[in-house]
Order: sequence, then structure tokens, then C-alpha cells
Amino acid sequence: MKVILDLPDNRAISLLEVLKNISFVKVETISTEKAKFFKELKSSIEEVVLAKQGKIKLKSADELLNEL
Repeated sequence: MKVILDLPDNRAISLLEVLKNISFVKVETISTEKAKFFKELKSSIEEVVLAKQGKIKLKSADELLNEL
């Protein structure tokens, strides 16, 4: 299982040290940009799921092109 945590910088270091000392936990830090990308990707996937369930209507390709 992969988990993304959003921690204040002043608290992150101590938590990371605790996690690194647990043998079955692999700690990998990512950049702010990469974290933002994952958050936006998750939001996009949630929109697609809602669209497939008929709960929201997505824009057509023509509508997207007209916005440009």
C-alpha cells in the first residue's frame, strides 16, 4: 500500500525518522510538484468515475477546444 502524507516541515523530520526505523516501511520523499501532480491525477480519476456513474457530465472535446 502506498500512502501520501502532507506534513508541516517542522513535524515531518521527526515522523520520517520514526518511520525509517520500522523495518517493513520504505520511506521516499517526493517533490511538491510531484505531490501536486498526484493530487490532480486523483481528482481527475474521481471525475471519470463519477461520469461513468452518470453523476456528472464531462465536457466534449469540442467544448474543450472552444475554451482555447
